[in-house]
Amino acid sequence: MNKLVISLVNWNYGIVLIGIFAAVCITLVLIIISFINSEKKK
Repeated sequence: MNKLVISLVNWNYGIVLIGIFAAVCITLVLIIISFINSEKKK
């Protein structure tokens, strides 16, 4: 738990974590959109 707090305080780690989190969210959204579009075509 202490390592998590330290990583949140350290901005370099924070930016990396936010970047990874954003990339994962965008990827999930794109997958959902493509899934919805493929469902509509059928």
